Parts: sequence; structure tokens; C-alpha cells
Amino acid sequence: MHLEVKAVIEQPERIREILKQQKARFTGVDFQTDLYFRVPRGRLKLRQGNIENALIFYERPDVAAPRKSRAVTQPVSSDHSLREILSASLGVLTEVSKTRESYLLGHTKIHLDQVEKLGAFVEIEIPHPDGTDEAVLQEECHRMTRLLGLREADFCAVSYSDLRQSEGS
Repeated sequence: MHLEVKAVIEQPERIREILKQQKARFTGVDFQTDLYFRVPRGRLKLRQGNIENALIFYERPDVAAPRKSRAVTQPVSSDHSLREILSASLGVLTEVSKTRESYLLGHTKIHLDQVEKLGAFVEIEIPHPDGTDEAVLQEECHRMTRLLGLREADFCAVSYSDLRQSEGS
């Protein structure tokens, strides 16, 4: 489980500069395609990238605020056999392609995403180990959003899949 927040951004270079000043560790650039499938609850996606290839199921509330997310991730091969099986059995909801720059600042993951047809976003993920006080994690999330200059009005309540669907895929 982790705490996360996603926001629309207009100037990714400003966030990159802040991360550089904070001595965040750059962990790479991944060119990802997420294929979302029709499921009765939560979201199921097959991520295929040059760094990460995984089947990911997650549940989280659709709120424009820091939120808890429960995810189960299984690394997979980069071939297309699983894609074909899941597409045929569940049906495809939508496909999202993005370029993701990833950084680590302490234990916090920060992703700068350039999402095809949607624009630029920043996603902050703070791990939630068992026994950690959620108020401490919320404060860390607020500290990170302030550090990066994010406004609540820019927070995104839904996943990229929902945004793609609402704009007509």
C-alpha cells in the first residue's frame, strides 16, 4: 500500500530543477504503454515498457487529494501473449502511452509523466509500511506537494485510463 497524489503540470522543467536542487536520485526514463482491461472492481492494467513490464491490479478512491492506493504487481515478460489472453478474455477498456521519468527523494517516488494526448503530470508515491502512522504519511505528502509547488486545483482525481476515456480515447 502507498499514499499517492497526481497533478497536472504545465512546466515539467521547473519540477526537474526542484528535484535536482533537492538532490533527488534520477532512476530512469521508461516508455510505457498501459493497457487497461474491463474488470468488476478496481483497475487492471498490463504495463509494457523498456524498464518495467508488469501486470498491475489496484484500488484507490477517485479523489483529487492524497489517497491510499492498494496495488498488487506481478512482473511479466515483454512478449505479447499475456496481452492477447487478457484482451480476449476481459476486453480492453483503453490504452495509455506515456514517457515516465522517475526520481527518488528519500523513500518517496516522484514520476514526471508525459502522457500521449493528455499532457504532463507529476505523481508522488509514498510507501505505507505496516504500522506507519497515516498522519505522518499525509504530512509527508503535503510537504512534497508544497516543495514541488503543486496546487490542490491541479490535483487529478482519476487515473489516466479515465482521462483517456473521457477525451474519447
